[in-house]
Amino acid sequence: MKKLGMMVIAAVLLFTLALTACSSSGNNSGDKGAAPGTAAPSASGTAAAADSNLTPPGTYPIVKNKVTLRVMAIDNGRIEDIETNAFTKWYEEKTNVHIEWEFVPTNQAKEKLNLVLASGDYPDLIMKFDVSPSQLMVYGEQGIFLTLNDLIDKQGTEIKQVFEANPLVKEALTAPNGKIYSLPMYAECDHCSMPQKMWINQTWLDKLGLQMPTTPDEFYNVLKAFKERDPNGNGKADEIPLAGVMQAGANGIEGFLTSAFVYYDKENNNRLIVKDGKIEPAFTQNGYKEAMKYIRKLYADGLLAPETFTQDVNQLKKLVENPGVAIVGAAPALAPSTIAQIGSESRRWLDLKAVPPLRGPEGVQVTPFKPLLQYFASGMIITSATKHPDVALRWSEGFYNEETMKLAQFGPENVAWRDAKPDEVGINGKPATWTRLQTFGNVQNEGWAQINPTYQSREFRLGESAVNPTENQEVILYDETMNKYYPYIPDPSELIPQLWFTEEQAAQIVELKTTINGYLDQMIARFATGDVKVDEGWDEYLKTLDGMNLKTYVDIYQQAYDAVKK
Repeated sequence: MKKLGMMVIAAVLLFTLALTACSSSGNNSGDKGAAPGTAAPSASGTAAAADSNLTPPGTYPIVKNKVTLRVMAIDNGRIEDIETNAFTKWYEEKTNVHIEWEFVPTNQAKEKLNLVLASGDYPDLIMKFDVSPSQLMVYGEQGIFLTLNDLIDKQGTEIKQVFEANPLVKEALTAPNGKIYSLPMYAECDHCSMPQKMWINQTWLDKLGLQMPTTPDEFYNVLKAFKERDPNGNGKADEIPLAGVMQAGANGIEGFLTSAFVYYDKENNNRLIVKDGKIEPAFTQNGYKEAMKYIRKLYADGLLAPETFTQDVNQLKKLVENPGVAIVGAAPALAPSTIAQIGSESRRWLDLKAVPPLRGPEGVQVTPFKPLLQYFASGMIITSATKHPDVALRWSEGFYNEETMKLAQFGPENVAWRDAKPDEVGINGKPATWTRLQTFGNVQNEGWAQINPTYQSREFRLGESAVNPTENQEVILYDETMNKYYPYIPDPSELIPQLWFTEEQAAQIVELKTTINGYLDQMIARFATGDVKVDEGWDEYLKTLDGMNLKTYVDIYQQAYDAVKK
């Protein structure tokens, strides 16, 4: 893999984004959304008619008389009580908008989203769920997700500033039909652009005199030593060498391990690869088969926790934070805060160090890379259920304001963060602009801890004061990522840019992707546990995928890929 220079991240970002450029008051919980298939309502006209309750755009409170909105959000396990949360109260007072919350556990997010969209009983806002561009197109054209262009023109202020600061964000957000169906989540986060990491207990390595593993075989041997040589020193065989979850993205147990055998990117590439301009499934390659055999070996030899296939990330964190002694040796995650309690008395998160990409038997050693850094088109979606789309838009875009963003993300000023002192230096080596006072990742009740959309420039993120670098997670993540993962990012030609599909294609993709990905997740567990033997069951596995119209799925991606490559 090419060891690209630091400027490549920015260059690839611009390249990829450029490819995507194309042409109540009261409770409204009983409102129903537009029926599937109905025409998309314009945000102008009745939905965006002048409301005497509104204050001028860009001013607060948003409304004179309190309005209630229903918001569906994901519970990431870092907020004690969203109702009594300090930021919740502050933002309600600032906006005069009350929120009725539907908090969904992370491991139930996909299922809940599908159920809600099928039911017709939509919340006013869907906040930071992983809704693909395909789904945005389908539900946008059906009128379930509102078209926001007119709303932004008439009521937007903060989002307009985001578009002005980074016009390519707007271009990436705009569908080929010229419509915008959501507000973005965008952070120029270097460590987020390489999310598929593995974290290992460095204290255990040191105690047993082991080196950081560099190959699958070395990783196996380290895990075996964790199991057999009592690294936690309690005289009991209670160590869990490797544990994980089956959630999508960076936390998925197979991601990091599979990438030693074939390029496998669950989030950005949708488990697809590019070979000489042709789209192919990563999960039908021989390297993927070998990866499944490797994971099976880990499980069969007692090195991979059975809980991996049933638990969620919060349950994984409880394993890592086992009272008394540590019992987990390694786990995949974007960051230590995903799997360990930052700031806990155990200080286990400080034991965790990143394992560099493993070099597989065929020489594959690669870091799955997201050229859009931390970009989600679906930071916030306004549905047809709302009686107050203008209020919903203004409440949502408020998170792009830097003051509001810091209060939501981190907590109160001078408690969770403060302005930097003149002598403080940022992560980027330049004068710092702000200083973190509390380590991110604790369960707390002061901020929202990343459940909401945000906009953070690279200057803001790297302007954080690099105080106490051995315990500052952002410093640790930046250093671990850039030193261990960045040297192995792929050539841009191997990446699939953000693709938009026609309405017909998008509808097919949504259906096919749900079926195929559900089967893939099922088979990862079955291959790992031995319920299906990899060699004996491989042909049937491929045959089943063929029966799920895998060829059609790949052909649609190829057509969309060819369209943006022209």
